[in-house]
Amino acid sequence: MQSQIETIIIGGGQAGLATSYQLMQRGHEHIVLEQAAQAGNAWRNGRWDSFTLLSPNWSVQIPGAEYHGDAPGGFMTRSEIVNYFENYVEDFRLPVNYGVQVSLIDQNIETKKYLVRSGDDTWEAKNVVIATGLFQQPKIPPFSTELPSTITQIPSGKYRNSQQLPLGAVLVVGSAQSGCQIAEELYKAGRKVYLSTGRSGRVPRRYRGKDIFEWLGLTGFWDRTVDQLPSPEAKFTGSLQVSGGSGGHNLNLHQFSQDGVVLLGKLKGAGDNTIFLERNLKENLAQTDKFEAEIIKMIDFYISENGLDAPLEELPQLRNGYDQEEIPELNLQDEGITTCIWAMGYKFDFNLVELPILDRDGYPVQKRGVTGYPGLFFVGLPWLNKLKSGLLFGVGEDAEYIASRIDSGR
Repeated sequence: MQSQIETIIIGGGQAGLATSYQLMQRGHEHIVLEQAAQAGNAWRNGRWDSFTLLSPNWSVQIPGAEYHGDAPGGFMTRSEIVNYFENYVEDFRLPVNYGVQVSLIDQNIETKKYLVRSGDDTWEAKNVVIATGLFQQPKIPPFSTELPSTITQIPSGKYRNSQQLPLGAVLVVGSAQSGCQIAEELYKAGRKVYLSTGRSGRVPRRYRGKDIFEWLGLTGFWDRTVDQLPSPEAKFTGSLQVSGGSGGHNLNLHQFSQDGVVLLGKLKGAGDNTIFLERNLKENLAQTDKFEAEIIKMIDFYISENGLDAPLEELPQLRNGYDQEEIPELNLQDEGITTCIWAMGYKFDFNLVELPILDRDGYPVQKRGVTGYPGLFFVGLPWLNKLKSGLLFGVGEDAEYIASRIDSGR
């Protein structure tokens, strides 16, 4: 069956819903196609039980539902975030069609309209907005198949709590926000944890009287544009090491080491019940420390230049991680490791678009979400225009821009 519609939004996450809201305000005919059965799917089914937002509640700036509650400095729990998006869809009567998995987007050569297919259904639309995000598939290296069958392997998005795991030590691979939070939860639950590290940056939860997210907003960190990146690959770096759990607190690999976590270099292979590691733990720690130092220097400069009244603060300078030896290989059985949690991030996949719009990394070729094909747009990706383009407090800006482009082309 084929249907005609003015505009289709593919993906009912925060970006798709924000764009839908903006189109509703303009009285623009559209539908949202979402493959999940309910609103807030990524938060509902892709986060652990104790998950909270990384950013404070005041940063929830989805258009039409900006946070105005009594806990702006708090951090929403997973269930609160899910309820927020359920209410968003219901309150604004957004035209979301659930359980629709799009398999192909093509263009009718004659009409220049877009064909969107899902199973036996096809829609023809003047405009298509792709809001599927960057997190389609967890990154799991090919050598994961070389791990023994006795090792339980799960991606970070499938982790829920320590009780779901078999007894024994846990190997967490990846030290960005998710990997660090999961590792912390596990060792505080009494598990022995081995953490394979990367080079994600660390920031303090609070500094000189403000939450770090507020300082990063004031200094323009979140508003950096894609042309300021040192390389195209830089837009795929891991998220910051900081937590919203327990009211918000620091995450620090040196503290992890002090608390008994075994820090490892980058995982590079596996075989015969053994994992093989790069000897780069010290380099990774140094890069993480350097990132925090540069952020603090930037904030201190901003405070000085603007004459702000913000009491001086000296952050603890932990060094425990540097005392750990570089381990080139580890026998899983000898260490009692029974679980491996892959927290290396996610891969994106836009191959459902049957048009030449992707660069060598598979990332859309566009300018602020506008592709070279009239009527074909993207929203909700980090660095689409700014670093904050994929975040709760930045996605609304791009959604409004794309909606205005669509509406002006009527």
